Amino acid sequence: MINRKWLEEALEAALLGGGDFAEIFAENTKNNVISLVDSKIDRIGDNTVAGVGIRVFSGDKTVYATTTDMSREGLLACAANAAQASRELGKRDRIVLTPMGVVDRHPVVRRFFDAEMKEKTDLLKAACFAARDHSPLISQVQGSLMGVEHSILVANSEGLYREDCHSRTRLIVSATASEGGENQSGFYGPGAGMGLEFFDTVSPAEVGLRAARQAIVNLKADYCEAGQMTVAIENGFGGVIFHEACGHSLEATQVGIGMSEMCGKLGQKIANEKITAIDDGTIVGAWGSVNIDDEGNDTQRNVLIENGILKNYMIDRLGSRRMGMKMTGNSRRESYLYEPTSRMTNTFIDNGPDKNEDIIASIEYGLYAKEMGGGSVNPLTGDFNFSVKEGYMVRNGKICEAVRGASLIGKGSQILQDIDMVGQNLATGQGVCGSSSGSVPTDVGQPLIRVKKITVGGR
Repeated sequence: MINRKWLEEALEAALLGGGDFAEIFAENTKNNVISLVDSKIDRIGDNTVAGVGIRVFSGDKTVYATTTDMSREGLLACAANAAQASRELGKRDRIVLTPMGVVDRHPVVRRFFDAEMKEKTDLLKAACFAARDHSPLISQVQGSLMGVEHSILVANSEGLYREDCHSRTRLIVSATASEGGENQSGFYGPGAGMGLEFFDTVSPAEVGLRAARQAIVNLKADYCEAGQMTVAIENGFGGVIFHEACGHSLEATQVGIGMSEMCGKLGQKIANEKITAIDDGTIVGAWGSVNIDDEGNDTQRNVLIENGILKNYMIDRLGSRRMGMKMTGNSRRESYLYEPTSRMTNTFIDNGPDKNEDIIASIEYGLYAKEMGGGSVNPLTGDFNFSVKEGYMVRNGKICEAVRGASLIGKGSQILQDIDMVGQNLATGQGVCGSSSGSVPTDVGQPLIRVKKITVGGR
């Protein structure tokens, strides 16, 4: 991507201000998005993000500079800006970069960008038309098909030099159902770290039908009653509860500055003994997987909680310096415009000891959250609030009528203790997580779980 000699010169120049470590991150990312609204292709967009970010460390302080000029002169000018910001004049040894191989765990079989436009629009139409034709109550359908090819280069003053290219594909359908002036929506958006071979196992029509079915269910549902009750949260995107309520509190971004409720709790029991939670960036073809993180480290399978005991955090280089712990391959950023920080990849609660049918049968009165929506959390306190996209009341161990407007309100550390049953149907759901280093693709996941008591918002 960039002449190695230029990178060595730029790293040396970046350290002239007295820093003790310098890093260059370069990217060239291609995006193709096709959008459809009401049976017609609405937009076809292509864009490329290309540029360089240079970061200089001095202890646990950093400065960051960016440029879109990838020439030798552009790199040196960017490095000089970073060096000037680090203030102190110093002399450094010559830097020699040593190329390191990258094991590609996610080889692409069919490149998104090699396919004809008709093939891609046909995939999108198959999904959206299936949603439209599901019921005369479906009043609007919107869909998008996205392909990304993300090429990066990472070089640093310790001699590391690595390059990688990673692909992702995602299909999203949103359906609206209407009756008597009432509108309700449904959504489904699966994705993977693959090319178009993704559709060898994912049916576009089924994606559309799932969104449409959810919209119809919500249109016919009554509002959920509020109160404290037992809640069963289904697998897949249900894992967003752990991701938001607990996962962010285990990132060095917060832990390293003492702004997390999980600070200082390594080796302590923080969850029910049935809970084992993992962040794994190595899962082949997963939406949140990458071969190397944005600091050039191999991703890994990182057990965060094992049988209720806190075992590790997710740690980037800056977090490693602040915490005195090893990096875990979790450094991520949206693009070269962002300084990286510790982020999740594919984060999930692992399968547990309970049978799924026993979980539902154990609930005398409560809520079955079949699909979770978005929400918010305060990592310092762990307080969270999440919407339920599709929910049903449970009575006497049976799933009954659909309800809408439900939300789950609680505290991360408390819900970890109150999850008292963990099922055996682990699955993941795809999303985009926003934090200080921008928005990155992440998988969330879990099997069916039971929370013995939680506040349910409703009417």
